[in-house]
Amino acid sequence: MAAGMADGLAPRLEVRIAAPDIRPWLEGNALPGVWSFAAEAPGPHVAIVALTHGNEIAGAVVLDRWLRAGLRPRRGRLSLVFANLDAFARFDPKDPTASRFLDEDLNRLWDEETLGSGRRSCELRRARVLRPFFETVDVLLDLHSMLWPSDPLILTGSTTRAQHLALRIGLPPLAVADEGHVAGRRLIDYGPFADPAGTATGLLVEAGSHWEEATVATMEASAARLLRLTGMATAEDPVPWPLEVPPVAHPRLAMVTRTVTARTAGFTFIRPFRGGEVMPQRNTLIALDGDTEIRTPHDDCLLVMPSLRTMPGHTAVRLARFLESP
Repeated sequence: MAAGMADGLAPRLEVRIAAPDIRPWLEGNALPGVWSFAAEAPGPHVAIVALTHGNEIAGAVVLDRWLRAGLRPRRGRLSLVFANLDAFARFDPKDPTASRFLDEDLNRLWDEETLGSGRRSCELRRARVLRPFFETVDVLLDLHSMLWPSDPLILTGSTTRAQHLALRIGLPPLAVADEGHVAGRRLIDYGPFADPAGTATGLLVEAGSHWEEATVATMEASAARLLRLTGMATAEDPVPWPLEVPPVAHPRLAMVTRTVTARTAGFTFIRPFRGGEVMPQRNTLIALDGDTEIRTPHDDCLLVMPSLRTMPGHTAVRLARFLESP
């Protein structure tokens, strides 16, 4: 069953948006690929990050649009970051998943031991260049998209302050608190953003399917809401104003209760689940990992970003419980 089902689960890789021409932005004014602008009025340092994965081009469309429009903050400092420039340079719409990274996933490197180690890779070089810059950021929004079908969401990591901010942004209207991946720490899990006693806040938006106009629109609206919440943008600025964005339903918060990491190459879901599905009953069978059954640990179990093809050691799905807002 595993092999046949896996073969039938390959997503259709249709690229419906054009990769932006970011050649004008490669040099940056703070670091390569990093543009940073300060207002006269004091305020927080907000960073919007795109291309953490080189094939997730929707975020680059948003940042390119804002840079060309001349967006500047009303207060504080606004930084627009193109993260994995080398991987993006190899993006090919005929093979759009190949440029996620060159050597290793840039979003699994953000712990002190890895960054300070003697290991070398293209992505580690870039992470080490960006690390001091990210340590100056007060609020970070990392823009991502998804390969497998899923409702959009905001990942908050583990801090209460990130949960609060995600619910205030409210778009996407689902916030999920989690502890990250066994395979390595994400940028939003990096020290300043994950410190329970700290003040810096990191969020990761999973805005929708790769290479779709709707995903670009969700990213831009989410980032625009953050700029308004922080007082960096007004109706006069070239970002979507609330009247141009569908009203947000009451946002919901869910807490991951189990992160399922594939142990075998035969990990298989019993059917092609969509992220955002809720399993009403506890102990519902959802997958097989070799001979091991994967079942829901509680009633009303939210499936967070199931990866319908998963290699051993990688996250297959996160299982979550809805909470009252913090």
